Amino acid sequence: MKQPSDYRILVVDDAPANIQTLSATLKERGYKISVAIHGKQALELMEKLPMDAVLLDVVMPELDGFGVLKSMKENAATQHIPVIMISAQDEMENVIRCIEMGAEDYLPKPFNPTLLHARIGACLEKKTLRDSEQEHLRTIEKTQRRLKKELVAATRYVRSILPAPTSSPLQIEWIYQPSTELGGDAFGYHWVDSDHFAVYLLDVSGHGVGAALLSVSAINVIRSGALPNTDFRDPGAVLAALNTAFPMEKQNNLYFTIWYGVYHAPSRTLRYASGAHPPALLLERSSSQSHQLRTQGTIIGLMEGMEYDTESRTVAVGDHLVVLCDGCFEIEDDQGHFMDFETFEEFMRQNGSAPDGLEQLQTWVRARHGDGPLDDDFSIVRIQF
Repeated sequence: MKQPSDYRILVVDDAPANIQTLSATLKERGYKISVAIHGKQALELMEKLPMDAVLLDVVMPELDGFGVLKSMKENAATQHIPVIMISAQDEMENVIRCIEMGAEDYLPKPFNPTLLHARIGACLEKKTLRDSEQEHLRTIEKTQRRLKKELVAATRYVRSILPAPTSSPLQIEWIYQPSTELGGDAFGYHWVDSDHFAVYLLDVSGHGVGAALLSVSAINVIRSGALPNTDFRDPGAVLAALNTAFPMEKQNNLYFTIWYGVYHAPSRTLRYASGAHPPALLLERSSSQSHQLRTQGTIIGLMEGMEYDTESRTVAVGDHLVVLCDGCFEIEDDQGHFMDFETFEEFMRQNGSAPDGLEQLQTWVRARHGDGPLDDDFSIVRIQF
């Protein structure tokens, strides 16, 4: 807790007797005192020394109290220093004007020591509280700047682990747009061996740092093949292993959904499994038809020992596989209506195989949503076989 000796008070008055009386009274309480006999000297002192309060006379030579107060309020360094006006009874109009200009209080002449200490104490208490609040705000702002810098770095890292689009032997492109700095979506694709190509997209519940950490961890586990005794060519086995590796109770009650598929190039067979994830779409080149690819399965991490089915489908040359998160179609319009998957599927059936099909989808979704960021992460991968 601060003591009177921690405060410096500036007394500004052109009358030596007033300065002597005020200074002596305040020094008795332990305050540090600076004095000025005119306005310009007062401003010069405030540039050199930090003041905690100013006792300011109105009528002074060179620069009066109005001028001092105006200069203080226009200067960011002094505008919050409390000012107590020193006034005689016949100067009340001037005091009122000063208070309207931002003075904190007034002190009538002749000085009453009890009233003087009460006014000074109240002003210093308010200033101490404000200084504490400002320091707290500065700490918060510093923390926010540091967190923002770390979020930017984390966002770069998340994007850095996403695979690059390719044109051979499979043509692959994607759009990834988190709804916040860090989203809960992640995806990847890689050749398990020379014949088997895996593609996967997962969606963690929630957003922010926690969701991003879980999504990145799961993607890195899949990408590195770090699931013991798991055949990464078997989608159902991969989901079961992920369910064992990432139980909700060890992930701050976060869970994720996932679609995982493996394309066997020699037989042109796609095997897939999903854990409570939106279906992938297979867009046929020859018939302009679409097929929803999904299996029965719970969210990843809900319950130990869950099994996940694997299904398969033959794909033709030129077919497109679209793997997506629910943020690509659960879009709320300005009437509060959400798009259903069938509406999304119809759009993709008509436009999804076009060279700019994903860009068309993103434009359509944003037009439906309106201004502002989307409510959920927008992640979609398209593969042409």
